[in-house]
Amino acid sequence: MPKLSRKTLIKFAVIASVVLFLSFSLARLNNPLQKTFSPQLSLVSLLKREAGGIIFYHRNMVENETLHSAIDSLRSRLFDSREIYLENSRLKGLLAFKQKSGLHLIPARIIGRSPDSWSSSATIDKGKYNGIRRGMVAISPRGLVGRVAETADNTSKILLINDPSLGVSTIVQRSRQEGLVNGTLGSSLIMRYLPKDADIVAGDVIVTSGLSQVYPKGLLVGRVINIGSDLSGLNRYAIIKPAVDCSSIEELLVIIP
Repeated sequence: MPKLSRKTLIKFAVIASVVLFLSFSLARLNNPLQKTFSPQLSLVSLLKREAGGIIFYHRNMVENETLHSAIDSLRSRLFDSREIYLENSRLKGLLAFKQKSGLHLIPARIIGRSPDSWSSSATIDKGKYNGIRRGMVAISPRGLVGRVAETADNTSKILLINDPSLGVSTIVQRSRQEGLVNGTLGSSLIMRYLPKDADIVAGDVIVTSGLSQVYPKGLLVGRVINIGSDLSGLNRYAIIKPAVDCSSIEELLVIIP
């Protein structure tokens, strides 16, 4: 850094001395001159305050935006962490169920759902390359989910249990009464073809009967919430609350025979 000349240093010293003198004099000014220049001094002070306010406002605004950005970033990271935690908890549950079930199971993640309103299906991220074939059964630790309807190399379409075209042979766990369960596209299932004197009541547990080769015996389907009779009065039906909420399930297991 170049050294300042003696002449330049003297100039700086003189200017500083003048500034200090004026500041001291104005601070102690208490005579008619002060009264004469009071309006001008007030205007200068007002302008100074306004300029300072604008500068501080802009600075505070920038700091506020920076803080909000940091808060949004932290919230996003917390949300991501929460999602990872919940997913890990679900996957641990699937793994624990797989280990104790005794079945050959392939875990899969749901990556898509049917866009129409007349069917209920989901697409999973496993397919032929993973050993999945059409007709295999999909379950979760809570119960029956559905059946594989189509397969591609790396994906498969699962027809969910609440689809009307899916029929499951079932029995009442308590009385062993047989019936056929179908979906309704809603939050409930319907168990049909029950005789008029069928031993079934609200609260009964419904499981797969194992009478067909499609569904293993004893898979939980749901619980009876209401009983009714058809128009002829010759048969009864039961409304079933499914064990698995098909609208919120994110992972499942495919049974490999």
